[in-house]
Amino acid sequence: MRKYVGIILAVALVFGIIGFSSLPVVGPGNANACACAYRSGDPGGGDFTPQRRDAPGAPGAYFNRPALTKEQAKDLVTRYVKRWNPELEIGEVKDAGSFYEAEVLSGNKEVVGRLAVDKGSGRLMIIK
Repeated sequence: MRKYVGIILAVALVFGIIGFSSLPVVGPGNANACACAYRSGDPGGGDFTPQRRDAPGAPGAYFNRPALTKEQAKDLVTRYVKRWNPELEIGEVKDAGSFYEAEVLSGNKEVVGRLAVDKGSGRLMIIK
């Protein structure tokens, strides 16, 4: 009789595992990452991608800003460099197409680096 009880318990355990394996034990299938409702008629996936609040045509929008001048770029680089090392100076600022290239000089006028300033965004990039 004990032999049959062990077999019955083993079979019940197998069927229990098979029965409960269809239940989701790790959570829902989607992560609910999008806080917006999907409408199938929206082209380009606009419901799932963040949109800029300063769209083209809005007053003061990013796209309507004028490009930086050479003086503004030099001032921007000067403030950045002086914040990190007040002993460094800014040398020649050259127009290099879509950005300005500025030389960073040491106290004895040696070029120790070059920074680029994007004309459209004002972003600083280390060149060398």
